[in-house]
Amino acid sequence: MIERAYQTVVLAPPSRVGALLVTLSNPARRNAIGPRMVNELLHVLADAAEDDAVRTLVLTGAGNAFCAGGDFAQLAAKDEAEALTHRGDYADLMLAMDASPKPIIARVNGAAMGGGLGLVAAAHFAVGSLDAKLGTPEIDVGLFPMMIMAVLRRHVPRRRLVQMMLFGEKLTATEAVSVGLLNRAVAAEELDGAVDDVAARIFEKSPLTVRLGLEALAAQNDLALEDALPFLRDRLAACLVTDDAREGLMAFLEKRKPVWRGT
Repeated sequence: MIERAYQTVVLAPPSRVGALLVTLSNPARRNAIGPRMVNELLHVLADAAEDDAVRTLVLTGAGNAFCAGGDFAQLAAKDEAEALTHRGDYADLMLAMDASPKPIIARVNGAAMGGGLGLVAAAHFAVGSLDAKLGTPEIDVGLFPMMIMAVLRRHVPRRRLVQMMLFGEKLTATEAVSVGLLNRAVAAEELDGAVDDVAARIFEKSPLTVRLGLEALAAQNDLALEDALPFLRDRLAACLVTDDAREGLMAFLEKRKPVWRGT
Protein backbone atom coordinates (compact mmCIF):
# COMPACT_ATOMS: atom_id res chain seq x y z
CA MET A 1 0.00 0.00 0.00
CA ILE A 2 1.09 3.55 -0.71
CA GLU A 3 2.09 5.44 2.44
CA ARG A 4 -0.09 8.51 2.86
CA ALA A 5 -0.48 11.18 5.52
CA TYR A 6 -3.69 9.84 7.03
CA GLN A 7 -5.09 11.67 10.03
CA THR A 8 -8.38 9.89 10.72
CA VAL A 9 -7.69 6.31 9.61
CA VAL A 10 -4.95 3.88 10.62
CA LEU A 11 -3.76 1.04 8.39
CA ALA A 12 -2.08 -2.19 9.43
CA PRO A 13 -0.06 -4.29 6.94
CA PRO A 14 -2.08 -7.05 5.22
CA SER A 15 -2.34 -10.23 7.29
CA ARG A 16 -1.23 -13.69 6.18
CA VAL A 17 -4.55 -14.01 4.32
CA GLY A 18 -4.27 -10.58 2.72
CA ALA A 19 -6.67 -8.75 5.06
CA LEU A 20 -5.91 -5.03 5.27
CA LEU A 21 -7.12 -3.66 8.61
CA VAL A 22 -8.51 -0.13 8.24
CA THR A 23 -9.31 1.49 11.58
CA LEU A 24 -11.45 4.60 11.82
CA SER A 25 -9.56 6.75 14.31
CA ASN A 26 -11.42 9.75 15.65
CA PRO A 27 -11.74 8.53 19.26
CA ALA A 28 -12.67 11.89 20.76
CA ARG A 29 -15.78 11.82 18.55
CA ARG A 30 -16.36 8.03 18.81
CA ASN A 31 -14.98 7.72 15.27
CA ALA A 32 -17.63 10.01 13.79
CA ILE A 33 -17.17 10.40 10.05
CA GLY A 34 -16.57 13.77 8.44
CA PRO A 35 -15.24 15.03 5.10
CA ARG A 36 -11.60 14.28 5.97
CA MET A 37 -12.30 10.67 6.99
CA VAL A 38 -14.45 10.19 3.89
CA ASN A 39 -11.65 11.44 1.66
CA GLU A 40 -9.05 9.28 3.37
CA LEU A 41 -11.23 6.18 3.01
CA LEU A 42 -11.60 6.92 -0.70
CA HIS A 43 -7.80 6.97 -1.01
CA VAL A 44 -7.55 3.68 0.91
CA LEU A 45 -10.08 1.98 -1.38
CA ALA A 46 -8.34 3.23 -4.52
CA ASP A 47 -4.91 2.11 -3.32
CA ALA A 48 -6.17 -1.28 -2.13
CA ALA A 49 -7.79 -1.98 -5.49
CA GLU A 50 -4.34 -1.76 -7.13
CA ASP A 51 -2.41 -3.74 -4.50
CA ASP A 52 -2.17 -7.48 -5.17
CA ALA A 53 -1.14 -8.10 -1.55
CA VAL A 54 -4.58 -6.93 -0.40
CA ARG A 55 -7.25 -9.58 -0.78
CA THR A 56 -9.84 -8.11 1.60
CA LEU A 57 -10.34 -4.92 3.60
CA VAL A 58 -11.47 -5.09 7.23
CA LEU A 59 -13.11 -1.85 8.36
CA THR A 60 -13.40 -1.22 12.10
CA GLY A 61 -13.33 1.54 14.70
CA ALA A 62 -10.82 2.53 17.36
CA GLY A 63 -11.82 1.95 20.98
CA ASN A 64 -15.30 0.72 21.80
CA ALA A 65 -17.20 2.35 18.92
CA PHE A 66 -17.36 1.51 15.22
CA CYS A 67 -18.60 4.89 13.97
CA ALA A 68 -21.03 7.11 15.86
CA GLY A 69 -22.33 8.77 12.69
CA GLY A 70 -21.68 12.08 11.00
CA ASP A 71 -19.17 14.42 12.60
CA PHE A 72 -21.46 17.44 12.92
CA ALA A 73 -18.69 19.52 14.49
CA GLN A 74 -16.50 19.08 11.42
CA LEU A 75 -19.43 19.67 9.10
CA ALA A 76 -20.13 22.99 10.80
CA ALA A 77 -16.49 24.06 10.91
CA LYS A 78 -14.64 25.94 8.21
CA ASP A 79 -12.77 23.80 5.71
CA GLU A 80 -9.29 22.86 6.88
CA ALA A 81 -6.34 22.26 4.62
CA GLU A 82 -6.31 18.66 3.36
CA ALA A 83 -3.07 16.73 3.25
CA LEU A 84 -4.47 14.52 0.48
CA THR A 85 -5.96 15.24 -2.93
CA HIS A 86 -9.73 15.53 -2.72
CA ARG A 87 -11.41 12.41 -4.14
CA GLY A 88 -15.06 12.95 -3.23
CA ASP A 89 -17.79 13.12 -0.61
CA TYR A 90 -19.88 10.58 1.31
CA ALA A 91 -21.96 9.67 -1.74
CA ASP A 92 -18.74 8.95 -3.64
CA LEU A 93 -17.58 6.76 -0.75
CA MET A 94 -20.78 4.69 -0.85
CA LEU A 95 -20.35 4.24 -4.61
CA ALA A 96 -16.67 3.32 -4.22
CA MET A 97 -17.47 0.70 -1.58
CA ASP A 98 -20.20 -0.76 -3.79
CA ALA A 99 -17.81 -0.93 -6.75
CA SER A 100 -14.80 -2.22 -4.77
CA PRO A 101 -13.17 -5.20 -6.52
CA LYS A 102 -11.83 -6.31 -3.12
CA PRO A 103 -14.36 -7.61 -0.55
CA ILE A 104 -14.94 -5.26 2.38
CA ILE A 105 -15.68 -6.75 5.81
CA ALA A 106 -17.21 -4.47 8.43
CA ARG A 107 -15.91 -5.45 11.87
CA VAL A 108 -18.60 -3.82 13.99
CA ASN A 109 -16.97 -3.56 17.41
CA GLY A 110 -19.46 -1.06 18.88
CA ALA A 111 -21.98 1.62 18.00
CA ALA A 112 -22.64 2.09 14.27
CA MET A 113 -25.04 4.99 13.87
CA GLY A 114 -26.18 7.06 10.90
CA GLY A 115 -23.27 7.46 8.50
CA GLY A 116 -21.45 4.69 10.36
CA LEU A 117 -24.36 2.34 9.69
CA GLY A 118 -24.08 3.32 6.04
CA LEU A 119 -20.51 1.98 6.04
CA VAL A 120 -21.76 -1.31 7.49
CA ALA A 121 -24.52 -1.59 4.89
CA ALA A 122 -22.18 -0.73 2.01
CA ALA A 123 -19.67 -3.43 3.01
CA HIS A 124 -19.84 -6.89 1.44
CA PHE A 125 -19.77 -8.65 4.82
CA ALA A 126 -20.58 -7.42 8.31
CA VAL A 127 -19.75 -9.19 11.57
CA GLY A 128 -20.69 -7.53 14.83
CA SER A 129 -20.07 -7.83 18.53
CA LEU A 130 -23.14 -8.80 20.53
CA ASP A 131 -22.89 -5.56 22.48
CA ALA A 132 -22.89 -3.39 19.34
CA LYS A 133 -25.81 -1.10 18.54
CA LEU A 134 -26.79 -0.15 15.00
CA GLY A 135 -29.24 2.63 14.28
CA THR A 136 -30.64 5.61 12.47
CA PRO A 137 -31.01 8.35 15.13
CA GLU A 138 -30.86 11.31 12.70
CA ILE A 139 -34.54 12.16 13.03
CA ASP A 140 -34.02 12.98 16.72
CA VAL A 141 -31.87 15.98 15.75
CA GLY A 142 -34.15 17.14 12.95
CA LEU A 143 -32.35 15.32 10.13
CA PHE A 144 -33.17 12.25 8.06
CA PRO A 145 -30.83 9.40 6.99
CA MET A 146 -31.10 10.41 3.35
CA MET A 147 -27.73 9.19 2.08
CA ILE A 148 -27.65 5.84 3.83
CA MET A 149 -31.22 5.03 2.81
CA ALA A 150 -29.91 3.91 -0.58
CA VAL A 151 -27.72 1.17 0.92
CA LEU A 152 -30.02 0.27 3.83
CA ARG A 153 -32.90 -0.56 1.48
CA ARG A 154 -30.77 -3.30 -0.08
CA HIS A 155 -30.79 -5.20 3.19
CA VAL A 156 -33.76 -4.14 5.31
CA PRO A 157 -37.40 -4.85 4.31
CA ARG A 158 -39.23 -1.63 3.43
CA ARG A 159 -41.67 -1.54 6.37
CA ARG A 160 -38.91 -2.30 8.85
CA LEU A 161 -36.68 0.34 7.30
CA VAL A 162 -39.40 3.01 7.49
CA GLN A 163 -39.90 2.15 11.16
CA MET A 164 -36.15 2.37 11.83
CA MET A 165 -35.81 5.76 10.18
CA LEU A 166 -38.96 7.39 11.54
CA PHE A 167 -38.53 6.07 15.09
CA GLY A 168 -34.78 6.71 15.18
CA GLU A 169 -34.30 3.11 16.29
CA LYS A 170 -31.12 1.58 17.64
CA LEU A 171 -31.02 -2.16 16.98
CA THR A 172 -29.14 -4.75 18.97
CA ALA A 173 -26.64 -6.85 17.04
CA THR A 174 -29.06 -9.80 17.16
CA GLU A 175 -31.84 -7.64 15.69
CA ALA A 176 -29.41 -6.39 13.04
CA VAL A 177 -28.78 -9.99 11.97
CA SER A 178 -32.52 -10.62 11.73
CA VAL A 179 -33.06 -7.69 9.33
CA GLY A 180 -29.98 -8.44 7.22
CA LEU A 181 -27.60 -5.71 8.36
CA LEU A 182 -25.12 -8.18 9.90
CA ASN A 183 -24.06 -11.60 8.70
CA ARG A 184 -23.22 -12.70 12.24
CA ALA A 185 -23.25 -11.43 15.80
CA VAL A 186 -20.71 -12.95 18.19
CA ALA A 187 -19.34 -12.32 21.66
CA ALA A 188 -16.78 -9.52 21.77
CA GLU A 189 -13.93 -11.94 22.45
CA GLU A 190 -14.92 -13.95 19.35
CA LEU A 191 -15.12 -11.00 16.97
CA ASP A 192 -11.58 -11.16 15.62
CA GLY A 193 -11.85 -14.90 15.03
CA ALA A 194 -15.13 -14.51 13.17
CA VAL A 195 -13.71 -11.77 10.93
CA ASP A 196 -10.52 -13.77 10.33
CA ASP A 197 -12.65 -16.72 9.26
CA VAL A 198 -14.37 -14.64 6.58
CA ALA A 199 -11.05 -13.27 5.30
CA ALA A 200 -9.45 -16.74 5.29
CA ARG A 201 -12.31 -18.24 3.30
CA ILE A 202 -12.04 -15.49 0.69
CA PHE A 203 -8.25 -15.97 0.54
CA GLU A 204 -8.81 -19.56 -0.63
CA LYS A 205 -10.63 -18.37 -3.75
CA SER A 206 -9.21 -17.09 -7.03
CA PRO A 207 -8.51 -13.35 -6.61
CA LEU A 208 -9.34 -12.79 -10.27
CA THR A 209 -12.68 -14.59 -10.01
CA VAL A 210 -13.54 -12.63 -6.87
CA ARG A 211 -12.79 -9.37 -8.67
CA LEU A 212 -14.76 -10.31 -11.79
CA GLY A 213 -17.70 -11.41 -9.65
CA LEU A 214 -17.80 -8.27 -7.52
CA GLU A 215 -17.47 -6.03 -10.56
CA ALA A 216 -20.38 -7.82 -12.24
CA LEU A 217 -22.45 -7.66 -9.05
CA ALA A 218 -22.00 -3.91 -8.79
CA ALA A 219 -22.64 -3.31 -12.49
CA GLN A 220 -25.92 -5.26 -12.61
CA ASN A 221 -27.40 -3.89 -9.37
CA ASP A 222 -29.85 -1.52 -11.00
CA LEU A 223 -30.39 -3.28 -14.33
CA ALA A 224 -33.77 -4.65 -15.33
CA LEU A 225 -33.85 -8.46 -15.61
CA GLU A 226 -33.92 -8.38 -19.41
CA ASP A 227 -30.70 -6.31 -19.34
CA ALA A 228 -29.01 -8.04 -16.42
CA LEU A 229 -29.14 -11.57 -17.81
CA PRO A 230 -27.40 -10.86 -21.16
CA PHE A 231 -24.82 -8.75 -19.32
CA LEU A 232 -24.11 -11.55 -16.84
CA ARG A 233 -23.97 -14.10 -19.67
CA ASP A 234 -21.14 -12.06 -21.18
CA ARG A 235 -19.42 -11.76 -17.79
CA LEU A 236 -19.60 -15.54 -17.36
CA ALA A 237 -18.00 -16.00 -20.76
CA ALA A 238 -15.18 -13.67 -19.73
CA CYS A 239 -14.70 -15.67 -16.54
CA LEU A 240 -14.62 -19.02 -18.35
CA VAL A 241 -11.61 -18.08 -20.49
CA THR A 242 -9.37 -17.20 -17.53
CA ASP A 243 -6.50 -19.44 -16.46
CA ASP A 244 -8.03 -19.66 -12.98
CA ALA A 245 -11.31 -21.02 -14.36
CA ARG A 246 -9.42 -23.68 -16.32
CA GLU A 247 -7.37 -24.53 -13.22
CA GLY A 248 -10.45 -24.69 -11.01
CA LEU A 249 -12.32 -27.02 -13.36
CA MET A 250 -9.27 -29.24 -13.82
CA ALA A 251 -8.66 -29.40 -10.06
CA PHE A 252 -12.29 -30.40 -9.55
CA LEU A 253 -11.98 -33.23 -12.07
CA GLU A 254 -8.65 -34.36 -10.59
CA LYS A 255 -9.99 -34.10 -7.02
CA ARG A 256 -7.24 -31.78 -5.82
CA LYS A 257 -6.96 -28.26 -4.43
CA PRO A 258 -6.60 -25.61 -7.15
CA VAL A 259 -3.52 -23.43 -7.41
CA TRP A 260 -4.64 -19.96 -8.41
CA ARG A 261 -2.52 -17.77 -10.70
CA GLY A 262 -4.73 -14.70 -10.63
CA THR A 263 -4.91 -14.67 -14.45
